[in-house]
Parts: sequence; structure tokens; C-alpha cells
Amino acid sequence: MKDKFILDACCGPRMMWFDKSHPKTLYIDNRVELPGFVANRKYRQVKPDIIMDFRRLDFEDKSFKLIAWDPPHLIKLGKTSVMAKTFGRLDPWTWDSDIRQGFLELWRVLDDYGVLVFKWCVRDIPIRKVLRLFPERPLFGHTTGSNSQTRWMTFMKIPKQDTLTPTTRG
Repeated sequence: MKDKFILDACCGPRMMWFDKSHPKTLYIDNRVELPGFVANRKYRQVKPDIIMDFRRLDFEDKSFKLIAWDPPHLIKLGKTSVMAKTFGRLDPWTWDSDIRQGFLELWRVLDDYGVLVFKWCVRDIPIRKVLRLFPERPLFGHTTGSNSQTRWMTFMKIPKQDTLTPTTRG
């Protein structure tokens, strides 16, 4: 595990990855779905390296240099719908505390100067509501996807002692 310095904290079927088995990446998810769980997609599966919930990570502080986080972001899905089975779903009653706890855990295991890439679809929950849950602000982001509903954001864990402070001219 020491050779893995990238974490996919909610890997699902690894659809955003070019290399779905990147050798330096640890893929986690809280579930497994066997090949063929989606009709007409016989090779699609959810097969994490470790079954683990992003809200309760069993890793030491500062374990990863890069974290990809594409959590479930829909609450208006049936539990057995294709979307829920493929990407997971948020609990409509606890989604905000679940996402906040997930961010805090990921921030804890992110190394200093490490990068967290966060992906969110605004179809059910606006991004402003999500960002209010995080104690850190993203550096930059980009909007993509059908109807421009997907937001990609990049956070960097810059130690507090290294933040710039305004200087005064004397």
C-alpha cells in the first residue's frame, strides 16, 4: 500500500479514468457491483481495491498526494435504479453531513501540498450548498457535462504557515 499515493475515494465503475487500474492508485468504494449489473453493459462493474466509506477512512493522516472524489450527488433516485446502482445515491436526510464528513476525512488523509479534485453534478443539489459545507475553498474549477450540470473543482492543501500575508510598504 505504500506505493499507492493516489486515492479514488468513491471509485464506482471508474468511468472517469483513462487507466482504470492505475498502479499508483488505490480505488475505494462502499459497495461492489458484479459485471453485467447494468443491462447492455456486460463489462461494467464496481470493484474497489478496498471496500471503505469515504466518511470513515482507515488511513493515516497525510497518506495521499492526489485524491479524486466523485461522490454520489443525486438524492432523487430509486435505490435500485440504474443511476443509483452505477454511481450510488445520497440519503436525502443526511446528504449534507455525509458530504461534509467526507470532505473532512479526505482533507485529513491528503498530504501537505496535495491536490483534491472534486466532481459534482448540480441536478439535485446546487454547488453553493455543497461548498458551504467545506472549511476550504477551491482554487479553480470548470463546468462540463450535458446541460452544464457537472462542476469540477480543485483544492490544494497549503499549510497555514505557508499562506501569503499582505505586506505593507514603509
